[in-house]
Amino acid sequence: MSDPTVAITAYWDAAAPTFDDEPDHGLRRADTRAAWARVLSSWVSAGPSGVLDVLDVLDVGCGTGSLSLLLAEAGHRVTGVDLAPRMVERAEAKLAAAGRSGRFLVGDAAVPPTGSERYDVLLSRHLLWTLPDPDAALRAWVARLRPGGRLVLVEGRWREAGQSGAPYVAGAASLPWYGGVTAADLAAAVRPLVADLRIEPLSGDPELWGGPVSDERYALIARI
Repeated sequence: MSDPTVAITAYWDAAAPTFDDEPDHGLRRADTRAAWARVLSSWVSAGPSGVLDVLDVLDVGCGTGSLSLLLAEAGHRVTGVDLAPRMVERAEAKLAAAGRSGRFLVGDAAVPPTGSERYDVLLSRHLLWTLPDPDAALRAWVARLRPGGRLVLVEGRWREAGQSGAPYVAGAASLPWYGGVTAADLAAAVRPLVADLRIEPLSGDPELWGGPVSDERYALIARI
């Protein structure tokens, strides 16, 4: 039986050259970039004690590093993980071009290859729909956080599951959250793992997406 990881890696490697063409991926428009900087600051700016601090942030499924760059520009120490080497290459180049530092690793975002390291914040955007076992990934992610740390999940229930115009890998329709996950379902999965959580709706902020959207988009912010 063929390894599905090979096909998934190839899909995202192929998507890397045009990934940033989407407004919310490349953040090339000033208003979209500013909107993401604003919401990230509200989710990530304070340490576990509530005091403004430099935080250790793990960006899983970091893609081309657009959010990693915003976090680095805010002064945080960022580690990004992505399965696709070409995504990681672009993330490294993006931060280097901006004169910012960050560490990027090629590996399975569901089980980040960071050993025993622990983080103040774990961020994931639009990743859970691609995972064969999202519940296991959530448990693994919570285990990577320090006491009082924060889990930030930017998710939604998409009209189309693919993040580009190309069909996703064979068998993708059998993924548990193919097409995305509703806020109610994700909250139900996360709530037993955390001390508290809140849902922040994002569909009504067109600047985040480069224009109006009609599907469900939100952030789940949880404290460990």
